[in-house]
Amino acid sequence: MTVVATVGTTHPLAFAGLGFALLALTHEGVRPVCVVAGVSAQDARNITARAPVEPAVIRAQFDALRGVEIDAFHVGALLSAEVVRAVAEALDDFPGAPVVVDPVLAASGGDALGDAATRDALHELLFPRAALVTPNLDEAGAFVGRAVRDVAAMREAATELVGCGAQAVLVKGGHLAGDAVDVLADPYMTRDFVSPRLDGDVRGTGDLLATSIAASLANGATVAEAIEHARRRVRNALACGVPFAGTRVTAFG
Repeated sequence: MTVVATVGTTHPLAFAGLGFALLALTHEGVRPVCVVAGVSAQDARNITARAPVEPAVIRAQFDALRGVEIDAFHVGALLSAEVVRAVAEALDDFPGAPVVVDPVLAASGGDALGDAATRDALHELLFPRAALVTPNLDEAGAFVGRAVRDVAAMREAATELVGCGAQAVLVKGGHLAGDAVDVLADPYMTRDFVSPRLDGDVRGTGDLLATSIAASLANGATVAEAIEHARRRVRNALACGVPFAGTRVTAFG
């Protein structure tokens, strides 16, 4: 049985966050397990409350996973620097499992999930432990300290983040005009993934991409193969989104 652990923050409507990740991983045919690192109250537009889980409780949840062979980790939104540190230290106890970090800094409506200290902790503590980091344009810009608004800037940002310690970085260009372009960098090369843009907007596509990559890595795919698979899943989600709670979401099943 292939097992993927997802670590992150809850979302009551489950079109993002831990609930969504569990659905997406199940749809990939892997067994999901989870570590709750934060709790949020949010709807389709706004965050009304959020709270990080105590580091000791996070540590205890990781300890509870010791009896299971984890084939990969997916890490989503983390709400404080202390939580980032707890997660990073706990991941050291699972050295054989690739880690996909989706460094979510804000909800889709723009409300912040973590502060500058959280961002810095992600960069310094969690990125070096990741097989792949998947920032969007705004997140990449926040980590490199400048706007990322075209493909050339995406390549520069991805390369810079690899130079700062990440094993590989995929900068997602979902909000650029024109073709859908994501840029992968590792210590040896950069590569553009390009496909025709589909009309429409579906919530949770970033979570879907990262969880699908984690599932593919767990099943032995290379990073590039996992990205290709995950991009196909996102395209299907864009084509087959369904209305839910005032937005469009991925249809599972």
